[in-house]
Amino acid sequence: MKPETFDWVIHNAWIVTADKDFTVIENGALAVAGDRLARIWSLDDDPQLPPGRQRLDAAGGIVLPGLVNAHTHLPMTLFRGLADDLPLMTWLEEHMFPAEARYINPDSVYWASLLACAELLLSGTTTIGDAYFLARHVAAAVAEAGMRAVVAQGVIDFPAPGVPDPAEKIGHARAFVNHVAGRADGLIRPSIFCHSPYTCSERTLKEAKQAARDLKVPFQIHLAETGDEYRHLAGKYGCNPVQWMERLGILDADTILVHCVHIDTDDIAVIAGAGAKVVHCPESNMKLACGIAPVPEMLAAGICVGLGTDGSASNNDLDLFGEMGSAARMHKVAMDDPTVMDAATVVKMATIDGAVVLGLDGLIGSLEVGKAADLVVTDCRAPNLVPIYHPASTLVYAARGADVSHVMVGGRWLVQDGRLNGLDLERIVARVKEAVRA
Repeated sequence: MKPETFDWVIHNAWIVTADKDFTVIENGALAVAGDRLARIWSLDDDPQLPPGRQRLDAAGGIVLPGLVNAHTHLPMTLFRGLADDLPLMTWLEEHMFPAEARYINPDSVYWASLLACAELLLSGTTTIGDAYFLARHVAAAVAEAGMRAVVAQGVIDFPAPGVPDPAEKIGHARAFVNHVAGRADGLIRPSIFCHSPYTCSERTLKEAKQAARDLKVPFQIHLAETGDEYRHLAGKYGCNPVQWMERLGILDADTILVHCVHIDTDDIAVIAGAGAKVVHCPESNMKLACGIAPVPEMLAAGICVGLGTDGSASNNDLDLFGEMGSAARMHKVAMDDPTVMDAATVVKMATIDGAVVLGLDGLIGSLEVGKAADLVVTDCRAPNLVPIYHPASTLVYAARGADVSHVMVGGRWLVQDGRLNGLDLERIVARVKEAVRA
């Protein structure tokens, strides 16, 4: 029988699979056929490389699943560094909301989103959970970049970019979902995003969640991000943010709660019981002095927690390697325990757990035969990555987005040798700078 010929054979690599056993292969190889992972093995067991149309010698680097940035706002690259070192509500109400009202339009959203995609790809992210306004133009940019994403149309109780009449917000969100659902490439899936319980009324929250249920898409919301939010809901409704979501019937397995900083043991039990998912954004939470989410406690309760950067205006970068390092370290300090949030746990948050949060774990998030060929190769010849004893530790505590050499999505190389394929970065930067000059 003639041996199978693969499209790509990647060899001479540490392979971090992020599968259920967190299998790591020291001298590994991986084969890609079409858009799928076709074979993964140890060269110690079988040193013979199979026929491949093309081969990549990873030079002892680490191959891992494409990173999943489970929460961000792509167009906010436009506002990176615009209003730093401010409390959240001052930042939002006096700077971000006015800037969005004046400068966010289809053109600026498209180019700022493309800039974000370029940054994400070059630092190893292949899948995005995005939430913003003018979501059709965000989706168009992501499609142009060739990335995978769950893109959500934002819902809020006052005029917003693309939705000048708030009465049309739910209809607009439904229309966006139907628009994306009609796409043939399968890389982009739709969602609905309510900004927060302090910018969305009870009626808005219920109607948006019902729309998400009707259309069978995820529902996303910023929740329990600050003490101010906690006090606002306690004063207005006599309950905390998680209790408010439970009272409104929002919580279920298709609900994604972003931040969850100000929650207690009872709240954790409610979230776990509902099967809702959480996204942890440690660097944004630190920068805005929101606090530290009780992630170890959430994980212990069985809640699936993914990792996100949040937007460029509150982080200010989209490097998920940096986010992994921050997540691992901040909880050790907070709990006075160096054993919590170990490296493997954090790598899972940035890969398979992020995929679970977005409802994509059957397709991506781990390197397993039959899954989509979404993967990242790090160049471990860099001084900061030598030597390697435990590759998960190397990824979390030593690696940076700049150490990424190759990125593949669905069997296509979108980054090779640290350079973008298919995106004109010079043109993208020029267009964003043109928008910034306004």
